[in-house]
Amino acid sequence: MTNDARKTAEAGRRSAARIIDEALGFVYPAALRAAVTAGVADHLTDGPRTPSDLAKATGTDARSLHRVLRLLATRGLFEEDGEGRFHLTETGAALRSDAPVSVRSAVLMITDRTFWLPAGEMTRCVEQGTSAFDQIFGMPFFDYFEGNADTTAIFHDGMAAMSDAENQPIADAYSFPPSATVVDVGGGHGGLLQAALRNTPGLQGILYDQPHVLAGHRLDTPDLAGRWTLAEGDFFTSAPPGDIYLLKRILHDWDDAQSRTILRNCREAMAPGGRVLVIDAVIPQDNAPHQGKTLDLLMMASLVGRERTEQEFEALFTEAGLRLTRVIPTGTVLSIVEGEAAEEM
Repeated sequence: MTNDARKTAEAGRRSAARIIDEALGFVYPAALRAAVTAGVADHLTDGPRTPSDLAKATGTDARSLHRVLRLLATRGLFEEDGEGRFHLTETGAALRSDAPVSVRSAVLMITDRTFWLPAGEMTRCVEQGTSAFDQIFGMPFFDYFEGNADTTAIFHDGMAAMSDAENQPIADAYSFPPSATVVDVGGGHGGLLQAALRNTPGLQGILYDQPHVLAGHRLDTPDLAGRWTLAEGDFFTSAPPGDIYLLKRILHDWDDAQSRTILRNCREAMAPGGRVLVIDAVIPQDNAPHQGKTLDLLMMASLVGRERTEQEFEALFTEAGLRLTRVIPTGTVLSIVEGEAAEEM
């Protein structure tokens, strides 16, 4: 065999090994979900423990739990020492339910069957150009939630947990006018609005969502007394009057026509000189890793929406009577896409 032939063969073997590794990648989030469901991180707060001790504390099988933790340790969430005990690392600390910024609920949401099963049917999305969710669950994503209270709770708790690490950096990235009224459209439990209000004394806020979501809001704190109100409604129908409209992780759930409706409702309701702030991943036009590219496929599999590029946001804004003014990075995977009213609707 010539040197060139050997190099070609070796490159082929490296390619094969890499692709097999990639194909096995889905096992890791499955293991992560198992560890989170068992609450392993909470039982390591006071120090390392053996799989046997952890199994007794969590009501799991020691040998199986050890195998799960061994895999998770390869990416630094846990660490196995020379005595066979597992430690919770600094990287894995946010798995604790009592962590200052806990992602436990977010992991349970992302790996829930409502996302997991459609992702496994992505071939169907590619072949048919539609979400796999309807064919698996018999109805669209949000219709399914209406009849499944447990799933709805997992989703809203997960979204709140996912947002907790993002809200303060996003609020810090934008200078809100002190006398403005900010409307958090589909704002869930109000974490972002809370951060914005705390950053800017004098700012007023409206948390706008459906009644069952607003029931879990976090705005009722002494330092924010008198500076916020709740508004029940449907963002496909209308929006409350205000100056600045926050749409965090909203438009990526919906197709372009539905997103235009939401934006138009904000455009019609906002005061002169107002702004719409779409807070979503903005997909870069390169081959670099970006969490938004992964989230985009999650949207494709389970919903009807997508993550968008700056050019796609600009087109969406124009069609909704808005003009994109700037894109502001936040230090998170999300950016603030700011728009103002165009001269003509």
